[in-house]
Amino acid sequence: MSFENIFRQYNWNDVKASIYAKSARDVEVALASKHRSLDDFMALISPAAIPYLEQMALISQQLTQQRFGKTIQLYVPLYLSNECQNICTYCGFSYDNPIRRKTLSGTEIMEEIVAIRQMGYEHVLLVTGEASQTVGMDYFKKVFPLIRQHFAQISMEVQPMDTKDYAALIPLGLHTVLVYQETYHEEDYRKHHPKGKKSKFSYRLETPDRLGAAGIHKIGLGVLIGLEDWRTDSFFTALHLDYLQRTYWQTKYSISFPRLRPFSGGLTPKVEMKDRELVQLICAYRLFNEDIDLSLSTRESEKFRDHLVQLGITTMSAGSKTNPGGYAVDTESLEQFEISDERSPEEIATMIRRQGYEPVWKDWDIFQGLTV
Repeated sequence: MSFENIFRQYNWNDVKASIYAKSARDVEVALASKHRSLDDFMALISPAAIPYLEQMALISQQLTQQRFGKTIQLYVPLYLSNECQNICTYCGFSYDNPIRRKTLSGTEIMEEIVAIRQMGYEHVLLVTGEASQTVGMDYFKKVFPLIRQHFAQISMEVQPMDTKDYAALIPLGLHTVLVYQETYHEEDYRKHHPKGKKSKFSYRLETPDRLGAAGIHKIGLGVLIGLEDWRTDSFFTALHLDYLQRTYWQTKYSISFPRLRPFSGGLTPKVEMKDRELVQLICAYRLFNEDIDLSLSTRESEKFRDHLVQLGITTMSAGSKTNPGGYAVDTESLEQFEISDERSPEEIATMIRRQGYEPVWKDWDIFQGLTV
C-alpha cells in the first residue's frame, strides 16, 4: 500500500468541513491529550483554536526544548540551475517565463562553494528547476562528488525521481530530500501545473514512498501556502507524515512552511495566511509531533523569524540566494522568488544567540565518530 491508497479514502470538502466545525471543547481536549491524534490536529489548526494560541505556543516551546534543546540548525540553498520543463503558475523558473536560463558548471559550483563556506555553512541544500535531461542523474553523479568534499551534509530539492535514482545518490552523499506536494487539492494542483512531468499528481504524491523505499535518511514535506485553504492542505500533510512515519519508521522527517511570494509575472495567492495563523500552524505541528523538524525560510520577514525562534522552529535558512550563481557567479540573474529576510548568516546567528539559543551549522547527529 502507498500513501495514495490512503489519500483516496478522504474527500477534500469533507475534511475542510470537519476542520471548520471544530469547537473550543475539541481544542481543549487536544491540548489536554498526551498523544495527539489527527483529529486533535484538526482541532489545533481550526479557527476555534485561535483564542488558545498563547497556550499552544507555551506547550510548543516546552516540547521543542525537551526534544531538540535550545538549538537552531542553519542551512543555505545552492541553486545549481533554473532550467525547467514544467509550467507552474507561481514559479519564476516556469517554462513559459522568458528568463535567461543557466546551469552551473563544475568551476562555477566551486566558486559558489567557496562563497558559501566563507559564510560558515557545513550544510547545503541543492536546488534546481525540474529539467531531467539537463539536470538529471548524469549531472548529479558528476557534481555530488565535488560538493561532498566541502560539506558535512547534502540535501536536495529537485524533480521527483525513481527509487533506484535516490538509492544511487545516497553513497555519493545524499542525506535529505525535500519534495513539496504544493497542494493536495487535486483539481487545483492540475490547474497550477498544466505542462511537464510535474502535472502528474499521483507521481508526485508517491515520491516520499519512493524515498522511503530507497532508504533516504530524512524526507521533507510541505505545501505552498496560498494555493488553497491552508488548514485543509495542512491536514493532508499531517496525514501524509503520519503514514510515512508508520511505514518508514527509521527515516526522519521535516516540515517547511513556504508562503507564496512574488516573482516576475507572479501569481496572487488564492488564500492569504496571516502571521498569527502561521504561528498557530507551527505550534499545531509541534503538539502533534514532538520529533519533527520544523523549518522556516528567508521568505519570512526579519521580525517574524526572530519571534519564531522560541516557538517550535528547529531549522532556518540564512543569507539565501534563489538564483543559480547568486553567491559569487551571477548575482544579477532572476531569483525563483523574492526573499524577505536579507540578513547575513552571522547576523542570524547573533540573533539566535541573543535569545539564548545556539546556532548549529551542520546536522552533527549523523557524523558521530567522524572528523568533518
